[in-house]
Amino acid sequence: MSERVNVKKKQSAPVAEAKAQAALPALGPKGMLRWAWTQLTSMRTALFLLLLLAVAAVPGSLFPQRPANPAVVTQYIKDHPDYGKLLDSLQLYDVYSSAWFSAIYLLLFISLIGCVVPRAIAHYKAMRSQPPRTPQRLSRLPEYGTLVIPASAAVPASDAINGAAGLLRKRGYRVEVRDADGALPSLGAERGFMKEVGNLVFHTSLIGVLVSVAAGGLFGYSGQRILVEGDTFVNTLVGYDQFNPGTNFQSSQLQPYSLQLDKFNITFDRESRGKFGQPIDFAATVTTKENPDAPPKQEILKVNDPVSLGGTSIYLTGNGYAPVVTIRDGAGNVAMQGPVVAKLQGENYYSSVVIKVPDAQPDQLGFVGFFLPTAFVTDKNVSFSADPELFNPQLTLNSYYGDLGLNKGAPQNVFELDVKNLTPLNARNLAAGGITLAPGSTYTLPDGKGSISFDGVKRYIGVDIHHNPGQLYALIFALLAVAGLILSLYVNRRRVWVRTGTADDGRTMVEYGLLARGEDHRLAGEAAALRKLFATEWQLADEAAPDAAVPENTAPSQQTPSRTGDNVAGSAEKAEGSVTTPAGPTGPEKDQ
Repeated sequence: MSERVNVKKKQSAPVAEAKAQAALPALGPKGMLRWAWTQLTSMRTALFLLLLLAVAAVPGSLFPQRPANPAVVTQYIKDHPDYGKLLDSLQLYDVYSSAWFSAIYLLLFISLIGCVVPRAIAHYKAMRSQPPRTPQRLSRLPEYGTLVIPASAAVPASDAINGAAGLLRKRGYRVEVRDADGALPSLGAERGFMKEVGNLVFHTSLIGVLVSVAAGGLFGYSGQRILVEGDTFVNTLVGYDQFNPGTNFQSSQLQPYSLQLDKFNITFDRESRGKFGQPIDFAATVTTKENPDAPPKQEILKVNDPVSLGGTSIYLTGNGYAPVVTIRDGAGNVAMQGPVVAKLQGENYYSSVVIKVPDAQPDQLGFVGFFLPTAFVTDKNVSFSADPELFNPQLTLNSYYGDLGLNKGAPQNVFELDVKNLTPLNARNLAAGGITLAPGSTYTLPDGKGSISFDGVKRYIGVDIHHNPGQLYALIFALLAVAGLILSLYVNRRRVWVRTGTADDGRTMVEYGLLARGEDHRLAGEAAALRKLFATEWQLADEAAPDAAVPENTAPSQQTPSRTGDNVAGSAEKAEGSVTTPAGPTGPEKDQ
């Protein structure tokens, strides 16, 4: 045993010494760039970058994003002073426009292009080239068979090869006949180029999806607006309640269209017991104008049925009630008049109301409370809404006076009132009590601070406005990607070769073989189908059973003379009658 080890060490010593003394050539700048390009444009790198892009998008769902809601990001940093600013420096609040996310995106884009373009060129050349030459020994192919055309059929070898070519062309093969007038005519045929076409379409469509998504992120925008019945929205920056522009957004992209909410109708369920009072249909009647000089057009805006206007899609996303109030200050002047949007809080359109009156004199006024479409009071003097319809509307408020903080310029939530620096006027725990108003009623505030009137109720809707120039193209490329994937999965690349020859007794010998590029579990079925077509073409009795076959050593491609022609001729001399040989070589033959 030790002698064997010593022998191996002696044999490996010169090899190790040669490796140690070998000097590797320096790549140089050009070689290094060529190596880096090869690595970047490999399919393995493209798949890795695609996975990395999905992982890089995860922080966008874990942390608040500044483009979606800047106020939430500011509050998040205040609530987490220890690491909030660190996350901001890493651009985790702007994930999808960050430098590192954009770098992965661009690398994936370049990698896919580097993969697709060379493959497309190579496939184009393959489609224009002729099928490979006919192998000398067709019996080595995975699917192989022979047929014998009797002399009485009077089918020479040239006619047999032309007949086989016609059958293959009908099955979608691209055929090239070789040496048609010679002693051993043959043909090569192939089909299934759509498999690679589908593969290329799939990868090209992925590039198209990336470009479309990037175009939407760069040049698109979105916004929200609340419209009360009678209000008009004009597509300008100041017309939005909230606006989220794309990275390269320009205000010139906004088309000057307008949308007016004429009427909003809700249909409530009044039949079923389990869902009684639930809304079952929403319909907003709106009047639109493409531009200031265009004629008005009336349309219906419904859930999942947006209105397309000025290159944008307008979606119905919310609704509620807006009580109409008139507030006078201590001097008797009207400080505020109009509808106030009530924010939904519970069942049956139980809504919260916040009213800020910064123009009131001598003190600014604020109101917080609830709006009930159908007010009911319990035994404990607790009000609730019993129905979403306006059967008994009621406005219940607490009032305050003081500095609302609006003059400092700091942004505030319109649905929240900070009462820390305000003095209460009305509340249930005060002597003055709370304010309870029905439509048409007026309440005078304590200490001569003014009055508030409940004039009526209107409905409002919330709309989302989206402009995404790449949305349609992303859909088209996504559908193309699916179609290309289906082609690449269900189309198989196959090649067929057929060789014929005439024996001395006038019989025509035919041998054929099939080969698939990659795994093809249906290749055997294709071979059986071709065998049946050949037998029908030459009116042969296709008896493929082993006991009815000629001896194995008569198969044309299993002979080993110096010329291929001897294969066909020799097998013709030994074949008996017109019985065909079994399709497919024996096990040992395949292993050769």
